[in-house]
Order: sequence, then structure tokens, then C-alpha cells
Amino acid sequence: MKKLFTSQDAFEMQAVRSELDALSIPYMVKNEFASGAIGELPWQDSQQEVWLVDDSWYGRASKVVEALINSANKTTGAREDWLCTQCGEENGSAFELCWQCNEGHRPE
Repeated sequence: MKKLFTSQDAFEMQAVRSELDALSIPYMVKNEFASGAIGELPWQDSQQEVWLVDDSWYGRASKVVEALINSANKTTGAREDWLCTQCGEENGSAFELCWQCNEGHRPE
């Protein structure tokens, strides 16, 4: 058996499980019902994990997980820090306006 994926995000876990089910890739979920033990156990020991029952599926299953993560990053609008074209100040990705000169960010 080989660990494929782990996440604290229940939606990510369900998305991975749904895709694996749709492709009939055999897996098991470790710590599926351990969330009630958080506080009694360290969070690392109670976090859900997706394990492949058969290691020969790892190549295909890891591509499924990678595609889901890439898709999620695109839909959430993951952006990078940017330089202001007016004053050259570096601004964080969360900023639409330059904090130094108030110039608007124009995505490229």
C-alpha cells in the first residue's frame, strides 16, 4: 500500500475520492472517522489520508490528484505578487491597488 493524498480540507478529500471512484481505482481512507479524537491525539495522527490498495495504480492516481489540485488553483484565482508599473513597489497578490501610490494592478 502507498499513501497518495492527505488534506485537512474535507472538500479536497471528497474530490479526490470521487475521482478515484469514477475511475475504479482501488483505495482506502485512513483516519476517516478520527476527527472526533482531535485534542486527544495529535492532529497529524487524526488527519484523513488516501492510500492506494494496489501500488500499480500510483502513476494514474497521482495524475488525477495533480489535475485536481491544478484545477483548484486556477478556479481560486491563485495569483502571484506584482510590481507596480507606476512606482515599482512590490505588492502582495491580495492587493488590487498599490499600497504605495494607489495605482491599479493590471494583470498580464
